[in-house]
Formats: sequence, C-alpha cells, structure tokens
Amino acid sequence: GWWAGQRSAALWRAIGYHLLAAIVGPLSAVAVLAVWCAGLVLATMPLHHRWLRRDVVHGVALHEPAVLAATTVAGVLLLLAAPWVSRGAAALDLSVARALLEPRSHAELTRQVASLASSRAEVIAATDNERRRIERDLHDGAQQRLVSLAMNLGIARAGLTDLPTPARDAIVNAHEEAKQALAELRGFVRGLHPAVLEDLGLDAALSGLTARSAVPARLTVDLSRRPGATIEAVAYFVVSEALTNAARHAGASRIDVTVTQPSPERIRVRVADDGRGGARIDAGTGIRGLAQRVGSVDGTLELSSPAGGPTVVVVELPCES
Repeated sequence: GWWAGQRSAALWRAIGYHLLAAIVGPLSAVAVLAVWCAGLVLATMPLHHRWLRRDVVHGVALHEPAVLAATTVAGVLLLLAAPWVSRGAAALDLSVARALLEPRSHAELTRQVASLASSRAEVIAATDNERRRIERDLHDGAQQRLVSLAMNLGIARAGLTDLPTPARDAIVNAHEEAKQALAELRGFVRGLHPAVLEDLGLDAALSGLTARSAVPARLTVDLSRRPGATIEAVAYFVVSEALTNAARHAGASRIDVTVTQPSPERIRVRVADDGRGGARIDAGTGIRGLAQRVGSVDGTLELSSPAGGPTVVVVELPCES
C-alpha cells in the first residue's frame, strides 16, 4: 500500500545518499587535506627550502627572497582558508543528506501528522471502549452479586429477630458493610463510564450528575446534535471533576453548568461556582488531568479563579473525535 511505497522510496533515497557520499566524502577529504598540507608547506618554505632537491621550479628560483615571501603569504592564506574549506565540506555532506534523507515534501509531512492524529484517536477510542467494557462487567457481575448479598442480608436482618444478640449484630454489620460496598462500587462504575451516557446521551448523564451533586447545581444543555462518544465522555468528566472540586475545596453554595454549541464543529462546557476561588491548573492532579484529557482530543481548557471567587472553567471540544 501507500506506506510500503513510502518505505521503498525512503530506502532508495538512503541508498542513493550512501553511494553519493562514497564519492563526495573522499573528494572532500582530499580537498581539505590538500589545503591544510599545502598551506603548511608553503608557509614554512623559508625554513626548509634549503633541503629541496631542486632550487628552480618552472624557471622560478625558490631561494629568492621575493619568492620565499610570496610562498609564505600564500601558505598563510591557505591556512586561514582551510577551516572554511573544512566547514564547506561538512556543509556539502549535510546538504546531500538533507536532500536525500529528509521527507521529500510538505504533503508527506502532512500525511505523517494525519497518521499520528489518527493513531492518537484510535488509542483514545480504545481506552474509552475498555472503560465501557469494564463498567459493563462490573455492573453485570460484581455489582449484581453485591445487590443480591445485600438483599439476602436485609431479609435475614428483618426476619431473624429471635437470634442471639452477637449473631444479630453480625448480620446487621454485614448488611451495612454490603450496602456501603455497593454504594462505593456504584460510584466507581459511574466514574469509569456511566451507562446512561452511552444509552441516553450527555444531557441525561449530566442531569443525573448534577442531581447527585453535594452543592446545588443548575444545568442548561443546548445542543443541536449529539457529539461523538469520546467527546461526550470528556465533557462528562469535566463537569464531574468541576462539581467535585467545588464541593470539596471551593466552599461553594451554587454551581451553574452550561453546555452549548457555538458552532456546528464545537461544543462549549462552562462550569461556574460562587466559591472562594484560588484554583490553579498546576496546583493539583484533578484539573491538570482534565487539561491533559481535553488536550488529547484537540480541545481547550480555560480556568479563571481569582482569590475570593468565582471559579469558572470553560472547555471547548470538537464535536467529533
């Protein structure tokens, strides 16, 4: 396919680079070595011209002061130029490498970016699918068993009134522990991926979330169409984390949650509370984790939380991911 063709083209470019480098490299090395050697020989001509086998070369007397001075100047100039020649040889090799080994065009870079974006989207979708699978397994397995256990203990607690006090206390404690474990498991399952989000959509899931909020929350949802499943999950967890933070840290008495669609391609989630403020993205793992999750689907998160409040979280997400 296309990828195999790209790999083949890259392979041939790499082979071409090595073949050309086998020619250009030695020639560049010879040129650099020749400049350094010639410069050194000519610059030191006054010191060793007496030991030359010939005093005259092509009619030029090498022992003449003017000739020695000229050769010395030429040698010094060559030595000064030698570093530039060396840099030029290195630049030539780098240019050949870039021409043959770098991506050939902007279109190829664009295709690579698109491939990476597609891979990232597949990873995110696979993660959300795995969350949904775990939620279904817990809901249909462990949660149902705990419901059955709590019901049986409740029946025993109500019916076995003539048991000794230690036995009755054990049944009562077991019943309460079972109910607490069931409540914690339900909370954990909702935190993974609420089933209502998949079945009924974001509006219904947020309605249940705000209804369970420890701080009175008002919800407004105005969407012209349903976003993708991944975007719905991100929006849900943004609101969930914001409600949790407002209840635990802000001391808020009211929360307003608004979900709108300013354009066909984007949705906006705004959560505002009247708490004490002072929240920062880098202050804890909750909001920072949300920012990372929002960024993973090419969304943006803005946080405004001056000291004294209010705290406003605004998230914009693409409708599809």
